[in-house]
Amino acid sequence: MKPGNNNISRREAVKLASTGLAGVVIAGCSSEPTPESVVENETNENAALAEAKTIDVGNTMRVHYLEIVTEDVSKACDIYGGIHGVSFGEPDMSLGGARTAKMSDGSMIGVRARMHDQENLVTRAYLLVDDIAAAVAEAEKAGALIALPPMEIPGHGTCAIYIEGGIEAGLWQV
Repeated sequence: MKPGNNNISRREAVKLASTGLAGVVIAGCSSEPTPESVVENETNENAALAEAKTIDVGNTMRVHYLEIVTEDVSKACDIYGGIHGVSFGEPDMSLGGARTAKMSDGSMIGVRARMHDQENLVTRAYLLVDDIAAAVAEAEKAGALIALPPMEIPGHGTCAIYIEGGIEAGLWQV
């Protein structure tokens, strides 16, 4: 931040958010950061990131499959592949013809065309659950519309889709 400037850059906002200080309002800064304070801040950020990596996995959500339904599968695969340096496989018919690639945490991304004219173009995250029947029941109890009840996909597990507030969300059990 510049002295006397109450606005922060996007980069500074991201740094604050990553250190848990997003709610802090900085006003009336009187000087530029010193090299020592920059090193201290980077050390604190690294410690916060290391701490975040050690969170109890049992108390988190994990995306198992990220599905992208698009008009142009080849173009989408080229863009994602070029940006992230990955290759997408051949269409997997058990996943609606999706071309898939592995993500760094072992989960998968799939890019496919619509399966019918009424299907929305969407990016849908399927969160991993231990008991898909219980998870679907919980979503329904909370008022979600079950768009796809639990469906087994041979070799991949069981998935389901629910819609709440116009957002399509997926569940996946392996």
